[in-house]
Amino acid sequence: MRAFVFPGQGSQKVGMGAELAEASAIAREVFEEVDDALGQGLFKIMTQGPEEELTLTENAQPAIMANAIAVLRVLEKEGGITLADKADFVAGHSLGEYTALCAAGAFSLADTARLLKLRGQSMQAAVPVGVGAMAALLGADIEKATALAEAAAEGEVCAVANDNDPTQVVISGHKGAIERAIGLVKDFGIKRGIALPVSAPFHCPLMQPAADAMAEALEKTAPGTLKVALFANVTAGVVTDPAEVRRLLVEQVTGRVRWRESAIAMKEAGVENFVEIGGKVVGPMIKRSAGEVEVASATSMAEIEELAKVL
Repeated sequence: MRAFVFPGQGSQKVGMGAELAEASAIAREVFEEVDDALGQGLFKIMTQGPEEELTLTENAQPAIMANAIAVLRVLEKEGGITLADKADFVAGHSLGEYTALCAAGAFSLADTARLLKLRGQSMQAAVPVGVGAMAALLGADIEKATALAEAAAEGEVCAVANDNDPTQVVISGHKGAIERAIGLVKDFGIKRGIALPVSAPFHCPLMQPAADAMAEALEKTAPGTLKVALFANVTAGVVTDPAEVRRLLVEQVTGRVRWRESAIAMKEAGVENFVEIGGKVVGPMIKRSAGEVEVASATSMAEIEELAKVL
């Protein structure tokens, strides 16, 4: 069995999509459609920067999605395959869940771009700059990270945001609490705590205003039928019902990304082959979590051609 997986925020870089757009008219069409849907020159920001503009949450989220869908469309149309024939499941890390749902046909490309633009804007607006923070805990498992977050909270929000793999957990919350957590890492047997260069504390209760905004948006732009079942971030379980997908997408804004558990659950469901589309970030996390599985990735034209041969 095979799962197609999609990267989350942090995988953006200036120049993304340029080589693909040059090589393929299909990729160019994807980038043009996203630009039209958003009414902005996102592709120009993706390819030329400046980096600080691409890194803005409201640009990074649709950009990462557009890049991955461009890779997928080229793979499908030039490689002569269809996702539904080649994948048993899809999954995506945080914003990547929207990419996965677009890939599975639950959202159109234009709607996905608009939803992610709004998601990025809402998450940025939910907490004033400087009030929240996030930190990566290296050499931390979920038990150590949870204990550390509880100890550092001191009445503020400090929560596990991303359970990425057995060696990396990300915490999120009030800036003071995150700084306390970084200072306490050694007491909890954690190798290092690194403050992340993010503009808001994602996947924690402070994001409730963004969750409310997404609930409203997803009422108007509801997901449709999925051609391939999704492993959802907040449950690490399979979901196919569009109403349940919508509910989980809202919950995901404040909830934990259970990526390690998702990787293990997919393996237990029989997935032996994982294909990361549009990045090389979440695949290695899956390997560290699920062990003996095959992980491939495609971001460039050459990699797409190689992948098409083996699928």
